[in-house]
Amino acid sequence: MQRVRMSLPYFKDYGWEAEVVAVDPAYTDLAQDELLSDTIPKDVKIHWVKALGKRWTSKLGFGSISYRCYPFIKKKVNHLLKEQHFDLVYFSTTQFQVCTLGAYWKKKFKVPYVIDMQDPWHSDYYRDKPRHQRPPKYWLSYRLNKFLEPKAMKQADGLISVSSQYIDTLKQRYPQLKTAPSAVITFGAFEPDMHIAAANAAKFTPLLDSSTKNIVYIGRGGKDMHNAIKPLFDALKTELSNNAELPKQLKVYFIGTSYAPNGQGEPTILPLAKTYGVEDMVVELSDRIGYYHTLNTLQQADALFIPGSDDPAYTASKIYPYLLTGKPLLAIFNAEGPALGVLNELGVKNAYSYGGTFGLAKKITAFVAQVIDGSLAADQYDEKAMKKYSAQTMTQRQCDLFNLVA
Repeated sequence: MQRVRMSLPYFKDYGWEAEVVAVDPAYTDLAQDELLSDTIPKDVKIHWVKALGKRWTSKLGFGSISYRCYPFIKKKVNHLLKEQHFDLVYFSTTQFQVCTLGAYWKKKFKVPYVIDMQDPWHSDYYRDKPRHQRPPKYWLSYRLNKFLEPKAMKQADGLISVSSQYIDTLKQRYPQLKTAPSAVITFGAFEPDMHIAAANAAKFTPLLDSSTKNIVYIGRGGKDMHNAIKPLFDALKTELSNNAELPKQLKVYFIGTSYAPNGQGEPTILPLAKTYGVEDMVVELSDRIGYYHTLNTLQQADALFIPGSDDPAYTASKIYPYLLTGKPLLAIFNAEGPALGVLNELGVKNAYSYGGTFGLAKKITAFVAQVIDGSLAADQYDEKAMKKYSAQTMTQRQCDLFNLVA
């Protein structure tokens, strides 16, 4: 949703008029943030659709909103394409199952479609992982994704992705895509969001301990991030051996780490902290929080942390809210992925790989020490690079691809 939301203010500037078809928020059990609508231009048409009740569909193993909304999305867009002329259908969602409708609409209405791959759809990443590390219902979802992905991809007229590796994989998997226009476009930096978060700070429940210094990460957890988190915990363990008062001076927060409904998420970071003996300094809150609550919490932190996945295709697609806070940032990623290149281009000083940075422990220890004594200054990011990755520039690049497809 965030890609489209940040692009809507700029589509018209580049010759495209957008209408949005979305599921009514009443049908989702995820955290909601009504302030998000403040950034949507008033002249943009939004068509809300229903979804089947999760109470019943989940009993059949299909609780995902992509399945529950499928017939309603199909009916609504059928009506729109029949009554009006549209040049393009654009899927920008991680609810990938609805993307299979693109081939149906292309055949029925002769309208091309573009798919935005924000995450992998069908992936073998978890096949060699132990059962306890796999997502819920993995057996079923793996087979459904393997069956449904080609139905959407073989007829797609263009691809956008946050990672070049996602596009490369799809073009190897589906030769029909090799000549289709494609572009690697990360999520952009949308500065109005920071102002909205600051203006509404009183509405959000404080999550951080005001008596300590706080390093904060907000985003999904998972064992695939452990390799990037271990160096930080190792540094904390070393510091703790030299300073027994450290838990009273510093807390490291991992917030919103589970996709499960609030109250049902399993911690994936705190168990790792316990193996290093630093659990008194680590706080994991698995419940997701709203987007502006997230931004407000980042603004309250003393420093920020972004760990990457051990999947080399993982990219730093959503780092820009972190950068816009102006807070000191520690980022640790897989050396084989594209994230470090982007971070270095932007001028992030403390961006490292967990497998190839010489003296990593010493660098992290110095970062932590400076957070505690308050001497750590925020990075000065490259203004030209920040503009390159702004939401407006990212929208222009999307429209360039739309033009090629249309």
